[in-house]
Amino acid sequence: MLVGAALAAVVFVVVQLRLVVVPVAIALLLAALLAPLVSTAMSQPRLPRGLATGIVLVGGLTLLAALLSFVVNALLAGLPDLRSQLGQSYQLSIKPLLAGPPLRIPLDRLDDLPDALGRSLVGNSETIANGALSTAATLSQVASAMLLGLFVLIFFLYDGARIWAFLLRVVPHHHRVRVDIAGQRAFLALISYARATMFVAVADAVGIGVGLWLLRVPLVVPLAALVFLGAFVPVVGAVLSGSVAVLIALVAQGPVTAAIALGVVIAVMQMEGNVLQPLLLGRAVRLHPLAVVLSVAGGVVVGGIAGALLAVPLVAVLTTGFRALAGVGDTGEPSIPDVGDTGEPRAG
Repeated sequence: MLVGAALAAVVFVVVQLRLVVVPVAIALLLAALLAPLVSTAMSQPRLPRGLATGIVLVGGLTLLAALLSFVVNALLAGLPDLRSQLGQSYQLSIKPLLAGPPLRIPLDRLDDLPDALGRSLVGNSETIANGALSTAATLSQVASAMLLGLFVLIFFLYDGARIWAFLLRVVPHHHRVRVDIAGQRAFLALISYARATMFVAVADAVGIGVGLWLLRVPLVVPLAALVFLGAFVPVVGAVLSGSVAVLIALVAQGPVTAAIALGVVIAVMQMEGNVLQPLLLGRAVRLHPLAVVLSVAGGVVVGGIAGALLAVPLVAVLTTGFRALAGVGDTGEPSIPDVGDTGEPRAG
């Protein structure tokens, strides 16, 4: 009962402080992805830690900005073509389908449907404006969270070892080695998860993007980018992003192309679940699919999109840490190499 009450209190505090906890958690996930690059920059050209951290951080942010700019420009360039294809598809495929059995919607109502949608948008302009103001307030919170996450990420990359050593001081001395090893294993699991997820996201985006390109579906680049981002939310994200691609194929080129696109998405998802993830993660992060789905669902309830993104790595880290605590003997002898601040093994 005491343990349950303590966990409930921790969850309550995390939910109340989610505007701080979520950026710190995202910064820790990015640190697990970038720390090996900082270690490589320090060992190969033998750069100072501060310079190596700055180069990796600036390079990563530049790459992210270039990717977002490319995706947005591709989306804006493809909208006119998508609009014309949507009109043709509505007249040739969707409209006859709605007018036929079993729906049998009258043709006069179907002819008036595009104009009705336009009138609905105009009539709800006040609601849309209020939603835009609410979105602007949310964007200010997102900007503040991004700045906080960037600040925390800099110190995680630059001073991770001393931060971990400081946290270990609150642990009783006779349990300190045990907790240290558990933390090292948990961070190694986070590194493995971040690397594998990045590779799987790239593979999903390339596989589905090539399939959509061969089918001549519009907005291939934005859809591939959406698949890439969705792959960071295990199981659920890939399904949702793939569904958007199939929907675009349906409304743009009809049910046959949509069925083929659905087959491409299913094939890529099967390759991800049965080949890539087991091969890349191995025994580093062992989670049952039910645990993954429940973790994502709980993360959505607690923290929305950010919660869905962080739920599975959090569960993986906690599971690995608890296993390490249960598997290390009272002698405190580590069964794995010691892990430094960059996630790479070190002697000693």
